[in-house]
Amino acid sequence: MARSYRLRRRAERQDETRQKIVDAAMELHQTKGLVATSISDIADRANVGRVTVYRHFPDEESLVGACSGQYFEHHPFPNPATWSSIQDPVARLRRGLHDTYAYHRETEPMMSRVIADARDLPIMAPYHAHWRHAADVIVASWPVTGRRKVLLRAAVGLALSFDSWRMLIRDQGLTDDQAVELMMRLAAEDSRASR
Repeated sequence: MARSYRLRRRAERQDETRQKIVDAAMELHQTKGLVATSISDIADRANVGRVTVYRHFPDEESLVGACSGQYFEHHPFPNPATWSSIQDPVARLRRGLHDTYAYHRETEPMMSRVIADARDLPIMAPYHAHWRHAADVIVASWPVTGRRKVLLRAAVGLALSFDSWRMLIRDQGLTDDQAVELMMRLAAEDSRASR
């Protein structure tokens, strides 16, 4: 019985240490960025040794994977399936943009750092895939084909982008509602563009 308790307690301590490391890494990724964060920084923040970090995460990829998994678990993407039930294309686009911009606002501290450092890394593939799918869901409701569909898809992809949202909000000083309206106009123009 005592051995079982000791093993269970040891496993709990290992889980706690692993979680401290992930928490420390996420905090540093959000404040310093992925590139500027070293294993030593993470070990110091978690109050563990570098060897302990490597014992739990043998390479940087496994640590970043654990961080991203936990981050997106706590900050789930907007669900495009909820937009599919909206038949009116303009209403679907508006709802998609409002949900997306609320998400970008919530995740801005992390995503502004991570996208700058890791935009093209494999770890970001699910992030990019989500926004491509979201654009497809929105465009599916528009009765356009050919060149108009291509232009509309590009406009919607641009509108959903974190970079677009950040530029409109931070650089241009728009509110989320103003940014939605601007992107709605852009998409409407592209849906009417000539073939």
